[in-house]
Amino acid sequence: MKNKSYIGISFIVLLFGIWTVKELRERYNKNELDVLGNVPSFSLIDQNNKKITNEDYKGKVYVVEFFFSSCPSICPRMNQNMLKLQDAFYGNLDFGIASITIDPENDTSAQLKQHAKDLGVKHPNWHFLTGDYNYIMNLANKGFNIYAGKNKNVAGGFEHSGLFALIDKEGKIRCRKDKFGNPILYYDGLEEAGIKAIKEDIKLLLEE
Repeated sequence: MKNKSYIGISFIVLLFGIWTVKELRERYNKNELDVLGNVPSFSLIDQNNKKITNEDYKGKVYVVEFFFSSCPSICPRMNQNMLKLQDAFYGNLDFGIASITIDPENDTSAQLKQHAKDLGVKHPNWHFLTGDYNYIMNLANKGFNIYAGKNKNVAGGFEHSGLFALIDKEGKIRCRKDKFGNPILYYDGLEEAGIKAIKEDIKLLLEE
């Protein structure tokens, strides 16, 4: 009787152990990044005077920022942090960056090409994009819900967010959760913690 009981208990423990290991594997292998919705459609012109749309990024994991080349405040830091992402994923053609100017009157294709050269941009999927001012403002503020606008009272004449948007291979905006379980929506493009987080999540999306 004791032997039967021992065998029964051992079997239950074994099953529990197998179930626990399976649950842990699923939990840590599962990509738990939130889906915020589809990336807004866009069609703009890059630094090589080529039309680039959101469809050109299909099948790629990419990061979107809104900036302008003559920005005297946060843009240089944003661009430097984008360079860190470029270096981390250089050579991976499934990765890309879309840097969209909010000052298209100044940031022509030629100006953006020089800006990219000065930065040291070398990834073929890093596009600096320009177009119609109202179109871009609508894309930033309503499409992505990332603030940008003119303000004559600030240095450079424009103000904007320092946030980065992360897009997956299917064209969906993705993000991680904060410590309270709430989606962060976008990544801090100014601080090292934000760059570390988005780098980790780019790796996750590239493996999907």
